[in-house]
Amino acid sequence: MKRAQVLNEIAKQVELLSREHPDYQYIPLHQKPSPSIPEIREMMELLRKVIFPGFFGAEQEARQDSITYYMGVYLERIFDLLQEQIYNGLCFESAVCGDSKDKASELALTFINKLPHLKYLLSTDVKAILDGDPAAQSVSEVIFCYPAVFAILYQRIAHILYSLEVPVLPRIITEMAHAETGIDIHPGAQIGEYFSIDHGTGVVIGQTTIIGNHVRLYQGVTLGARNFTLDDAGLPMDVPRHPILEDHVTIYSNTSVLGRITIGKCSVIGGNIWLTNSVPAYSKILQSKAVEDK
Repeated sequence: MKRAQVLNEIAKQVELLSREHPDYQYIPLHQKPSPSIPEIREMMELLRKVIFPGFFGAEQEARQDSITYYMGVYLERIFDLLQEQIYNGLCFESAVCGDSKDKASELALTFINKLPHLKYLLSTDVKAILDGDPAAQSVSEVIFCYPAVFAILYQRIAHILYSLEVPVLPRIITEMAHAETGIDIHPGAQIGEYFSIDHGTGVVIGQTTIIGNHVRLYQGVTLGARNFTLDDAGLPMDVPRHPILEDHVTIYSNTSVLGRITIGKCSVIGGNIWLTNSVPAYSKILQSKAVEDK
């Protein structure tokens, strides 16, 4: 085929793909700032270095004679990256950005001020993972190797931004962790102290889930919605629809806990369970054998 024919055909497709058309009504022409995925990745790597000094950077970053220097450099860079990405997020869904620059700076600084508490929460999570896994040899191994630490760190960062009503950015961050680990935790989920996920692959935690302290989940657990409440236009409403797990709850692998139900404190839910009703504190729910051993 002659080059002129190829270019002629391409020109036709350019015309079709470049215009607004009823067939493409759910893919608008986006003419606003968008968050930068590479810059968000850079920010998240720096946050890992801040929360876990020395593990994901040079050894001298954690030495007492140099840690404050590196911490200051990293926090300043995080602030710069974050305020820009918050600004892009604020403009992403807005017709006019207006005073978004000032608002982005305020939100970024508020986030920075929450990092000491974030580090405390991650410290409790590392302890919970270590205590719950006989194969774990040390806190260093848990921090450096375990995908649950990666996913929980990203979700806790995203949750702070979500609570500050930053658009888009929280979801980008948790989807990065989802792609990396196979653990899907919505940034809106509220998670208490000493949270642990063992193995982790296939865990799904929905937006309005509330998780207490000392909760442990195993691979394949879903904390999901059973159904949706629809508005007058037939669209799903954003209302509480995911489970509440009280303190010291353990849920074993491949169990689905669905709907706005409550799992009482100190309950144990066995593997391969489909649970849609609340259970009281100190419950033990196990799967009945299909055929009893003879």
